[in-house]
Parts: sequence; C-alpha cells; structure tokens
Amino acid sequence: MTKFTLTLLFLTLSLNLMAQDRLTGKNFATRSEVIATHGMACTSQPLATQVALDILKQGGSAIDAAIAANACLGLMEPTGNGIGGDLFALGWDAGVGELYGLNASGRSPKALTLEKLRAVLEQNDKTQIPALGPLPVSVPGCVDGWFELHAKYGKLPIEKVLAPAIQYAREGFPVSELIAYYWGRSARYLNQFPGFEETYMPDGHAPTKGEIFKNPRLANTLEKIAKGGRDAFYKGEIARTIAATVQEQGGYISYEDLATHQSEWVNPVSTNYRGYDVWELPPNGQGIAALQMLNILEGYDLQTMGFGSEAYLHVLTEAKKLAFEDRAKYYADPAFNRIPVEELLAKRYADERRKLIDLQRSARSYPAGKLKDGDTIYLTVADSDGNMVSFIQSNYRGMGSGVIPKDLGFILQDRGELFTMEEGHFNVYAPGKRPFHTIIPAFITKDGKPFMSFGVMGGGMQPQGHVQIVVNMIDFDMNLQEAGDAPRMRHDGSSQPTGEAMDDGGTLYLESGFSFDTMRALRKKGHKIGFTSGGYGGYQAIMYDAEQGVYYGASESRKDGQAAGY
Repeated sequence: MTKFTLTLLFLTLSLNLMAQDRLTGKNFATRSEVIATHGMACTSQPLATQVALDILKQGGSAIDAAIAANACLGLMEPTGNGIGGDLFALGWDAGVGELYGLNASGRSPKALTLEKLRAVLEQNDKTQIPALGPLPVSVPGCVDGWFELHAKYGKLPIEKVLAPAIQYAREGFPVSELIAYYWGRSARYLNQFPGFEETYMPDGHAPTKGEIFKNPRLANTLEKIAKGGRDAFYKGEIARTIAATVQEQGGYISYEDLATHQSEWVNPVSTNYRGYDVWELPPNGQGIAALQMLNILEGYDLQTMGFGSEAYLHVLTEAKKLAFEDRAKYYADPAFNRIPVEELLAKRYADERRKLIDLQRSARSYPAGKLKDGDTIYLTVADSDGNMVSFIQSNYRGMGSGVIPKDLGFILQDRGELFTMEEGHFNVYAPGKRPFHTIIPAFITKDGKPFMSFGVMGGGMQPQGHVQIVVNMIDFDMNLQEAGDAPRMRHDGSSQPTGEAMDDGGTLYLESGFSFDTMRALRKKGHKIGFTSGGYGGYQAIMYDAEQGVYYGASESRKDGQAAGY
C-alpha cells in the first residue's frame, strides 16, 4: 500500500468519524437554528409552514400567516386540531410595544344543568363526563378567535388568508409520517361515529404516509367562512348543522350556544425568572403552572446541578408536583370563581412551597397551597414589522369527540371531559362555563422587549415542557434548537382538575438520553421511573435578536414540523 493510499485512507476514516458528531452545539440537536431577517414561521407540518411564509411574502401580518397555517393544520393534522376546537394566543404588538392575550375557548351548553348532567351520566353507569360522544362537546371557539385576531392585527382579506387551506382541501396533500401514525390510531375507535369513515377514511382506511388526502367537505365549510365571516359559522347554516348533529346524538349544544359565543381579550400574566419575564395566559388554562414551577426552581442553583443530573431532575419533578396540586384545586373559569392568580404567582408563596421539598426524597403527595381565596398543535410566526404571535389550537383528545357535524368536514372537540362533577370544586360543571384547559402558548420578554415566542404541545406535559425550555436556555445555555431537542422528563400522577388525587408519588417518565446512573439515583430517592416512546410534547419557537435584527427559528424532531424564514 503506497504512502498516498494510506494518507487517503486516514483522511477518509477521519471524515467519517467527524460526520458522526456535530461540529458545533450539543450532540442531541437535530440541526442548526434557522435564521432570517424578514419573517419566520414554525409549525408542526412543513406545508403549513410554507403557507405561512407565502402569506408573509404577500404582505400579510404575523396573525394573517398564523390563521392561514392553522386552517391548513386543521386539514393536514386533524389528529390534534381543527375548527371544531378552541384557540389561545399570546402576541407582541410591535406598534405599541405591548403583549396581548386572547382566550378563544368555548363554553358548556346553557340548557344542561349539573343535575341533569348527573342524571344522564347515572343512566349510562358513569360518574364522570366521558371522553367521546356528544356530552363532552363544548362550543368550538377557534373560528371566532380567528376573526377577533384578524380584526385587530390582520392586513390581508380573510378570503386570501383561508385560500391555501381551501385549495389543499380540494386538491389534496400528502400525509406526513407522524400524523399518519396518529390518524391510524384514532381511526380504530372513532370509526364508530357517523360520518367519520366518509370524511377521514375515504378509501376504507386511514391515510398512510405519503398518501394523498382530500377533504372537500371542509373546503366547502372554509369557503362559507371566508365569504360570510364568523357569523357564517356561529349564526348560519353551519351553526344549525352543528347543533342538530350534537342533539341527534344525545348532546345539548344548541344554536343559541353558538350564536352567543364570544372570545375574551385577557391580560397576560408573568413571573421574572433570572432577569427574563416569562408570560402565560391566566386560567381557565394551565399556563400559570409553568410560572409557579419557575418560581420554585429559582431558589436552586440549577446551573451547578447540571442538565440531566439526578439533583436537577429531582427538584424539577417535585416543583411540578407542588404546582399541579394548586392546578387541581384553583385553575378554572374566572367568570365563576375568583382565581387567586396574584397569590399563586407571588415569590413569597413559592418560598413557602419550596420548603416542602426534601432534597433526598421524592414525595408521595403534597397538599395544595392554602390561600385567602380560593393533542394539540402549536405554531409561532413573526413578521417584518416585528410582530410575533404564539398560537395554540386543539380538539383535546387526539381528533376530538368523534362527533362530526353532517357534511362539514371536521370533528367537534371534547374539552368538556375536563370538568369535574365534584360539587363545590372550582372546576365543577356548570351551564355556560368554560372547562379547565390544557393548551397554553408562551412568550418571553427581556427588559420590556420581545425575546422569544414558544410552545410545547401535549396535555399536562405543556407546563412541564415550557419550564424545561426556559431552564435549558437560561440555566444551561442552550440555543433555541438545542433547548427543544434536549431529552425531556414528564411526570404523571398529580391530582387532576377532574378530581382524582395523587397519593402514590406518580411516575417520572424519562426520554432516551438520560444516563442509567441518573435513573438509578432517582430510584434511590423514591421516584418511580417509567419509559414511553412518546408523550414528551412538540416544540416550536422563534427568538428575536434585537441587536442584529434577525429571527431565529426552531422546530423539534418529535413532530413532522419545520421552521423556515426568509
């Protein structure tokens, strides 16, 4: 073998070894951040991301692009969202330099009392509101949320904003991998409902990866909304069809419930975590659980503990347990109770709660604090004017209740399942009430300026995910992409807003990437360790660098998503 051949072989082997590791950043990061100046869109489906960018390039605002992407996701990712669900948004208004919040969640049927609901459940040998069927259906707030946001912050006509979704619904699109997987799982139990097979299994099966799917019924519905506005959905034939379908199947949503629905503009709430203001929406959502957890964690030197360490994961889990006990007791519709948000977010309250944590032992349960008063898609878009929106929308359990309004092409949500039947509880069922909500958008400002718009999908995982993203960036100095790709924990088993109490410490699930030594040390502290291949959320984020005037975008590999800018 010649000297030249040996040198070439050495160089080839060296390059192959180098290719196995990232040259920069953490080894668990799937890719570099996306960086652009004019606009950025990050969604859980690449085609929806491209639609958002197209809208921005046509002169649309961040809100225009977010609505366009959401309409596409309702078609392309029906496993997590659609116009039969609810919507929440946090946004930065660059014109006035302020953060705004919108709660576009719907309410329970006005004609269904607690007593009547209890009687209906007893007839069916149930004590809690079921996950499927007409009983958990609440008024869908998504479309009204679109029009509230568009009226204030939209620049393009709504017909133009909804046009891409309508076109894709008529012409079809190739279903992406993860969505196809969840679609197939949902079809196994939702095909019992009238209209499901006709709408979502057109060839007798759920679409597989790469298969073209069309939804002409949804295209027709979106066209009516584009032409007739929000009233076409809430006061026209669509509303009558929704009410008729629900009532035919034994539910109680009425035309009046839809016609009187209205979203609510709300003031976001925040806590300061090591110099960064982290913002969430107030209840009926669970966003303040993330803020409570951050307040507790601020009392520990997490940086010294280190990412993935037993010490960090222990205090993170215990902080989650503490916050979720308050979540179970206090988080509900503020129109029916005075929710003690200010007290829950007080630093002195976090100091008292932190004292309950034993650094050497996992707690089986914690009491809720004593105070004076008592699937999902996420996307984020930023435009050339500096406006940013953190936008989340969902049907709740996967594809929702299974109730499909006749020939409308979408499924109604099952959020009402999250009411409790326990009399006197903040979240007890009542007519015209918004249920406890899991979907939460997040935002971070620094020194009064926008810093980051982000979210993590996935039920009770969401506040836990928000906290881990914040800590990864602030305490562990990760970049925007690394913060989302880093392995996560998820704790299940805290007391729930529906009434179930935690008394066994729950289960701490650890994603692949944590060491065996760490797991063994956590077991010694009394944590029950579990393993699952999913359920750790789906993250999108945009960060703004004011000094350079650029946006950074990130979309993690747990979903089919894409971050893109121009």
